[in-house]
Amino acid sequence: MADGARTRTQPPEGDTPLEALLAELLDQLRPFMDEITEEVVRAIRTEIAEYARPMDETYMHVVNRGVAQALEGFVARLSGSGTDWEDIKATYQRIGRGEADEGRSLDSFQAALRLGARVTWRRVSELVEIQRLPPHVLIAFGENMFLHLDEMAAATTIGYTEARLHAAGELQQRRSRLIDLLTADPAVSPEAVADLARTAQWPLPREIAVVVTDHAGESDAVRPIVPPEFLARFDGQLGVIVVPDPEGPGRERAITGALRGLRAALGPTVALDAGARSQRWARDALDLVRRGVLPDTGLVRCADHLATLLLFHDEDLVDALARQRLGPLDAVRSPQRERLAETLLCWLSCARNASEVAQRLAVHPQTVRYRLRQLEEVFGEQLRDPTVQFEMQVALRTLDLRPSSD
Repeated sequence: MADGARTRTQPPEGDTPLEALLAELLDQLRPFMDEITEEVVRAIRTEIAEYARPMDETYMHVVNRGVAQALEGFVARLSGSGTDWEDIKATYQRIGRGEADEGRSLDSFQAALRLGARVTWRRVSELVEIQRLPPHVLIAFGENMFLHLDEMAAATTIGYTEARLHAAGELQQRRSRLIDLLTADPAVSPEAVADLARTAQWPLPREIAVVVTDHAGESDAVRPIVPPEFLARFDGQLGVIVVPDPEGPGRERAITGALRGLRAALGPTVALDAGARSQRWARDALDLVRRGVLPDTGLVRCADHLATLLLFHDEDLVDALARQRLGPLDAVRSPQRERLAETLLCWLSCARNASEVAQRLAVHPQTVRYRLRQLEEVFGEQLRDPTVQFEMQVALRTLDLRPSSD
């Protein structure tokens, strides 16, 4: 590998008869360099549409200069004139960056290289025939030319790749910053969002929803690959995805497909200036999934669990309500206390129908009536107060949803 690298970056060494013949060929070629350059440029402009800009003098100067540098670099390489090969490589890398900046693929440039080599080869073949030089001179010339062609292509690819990575990095930075603006609390100005969205190449939707993903400890290989119209960031403990127009056709399928079963929560659909609320609800939902309150079934949609999210929005407040309305149950020994609490919640949920309570709890109706008498003794007149009944049900429902470890 090292020897091959030296062959590609250094001119031939030694003073052999073949090199003397190559030097003679170069002497014959030099007077025609301008003419060959013009012919190559003309062929490129004619046969490759991407480079056909006759009205753009600046661009045509760049094309002319690029062809001239390619030929000059090859002649310098063949003559062993001590030219700095790193400078020549740097030139081709700049060309590659320019192709990336122009938004082109390297297909056109590689086609131009092949076309330039073909034109040059044809002219040199004519000179070899006129000068009656041995065939191996043309072979040696061709080998060096194609070696030089490979180096040009490799250096250009390096420059092109660097530019594309740099551009992609800048674009991702803008999109990451756009996520911050869309989920800021308080909301930032619509003008700021619109300006950044334009530079981030992200068409502004009417509505958004925020997905948060739980990927802590996961490798990059399992992180979501999201559609290009989504904004995504996975550099924190929680991943964040902003979904544009989430109610649109195919959106739900796209979200589910991107997450591939990863634990995640989808916040509600909101206006552009309310992304913070969608993200906050999604985070709350994901936390409840971790605790076992909500089902751990991949993607959890906040819209399907609004009542649970409300109950767990301020658990200290619910605990205070439970102490106030369910405190009398503390005087009852366990496990009777738990059975009474279960019966009370079911009774309140079933519009105080004892028969339905018995059916739901799979116990005898007489057992339900016995427990209800016990509840009457514990709570007294409070069981007849509609406000107290509602507050009891809220507290009991929250306690029932909590895993036993809480």
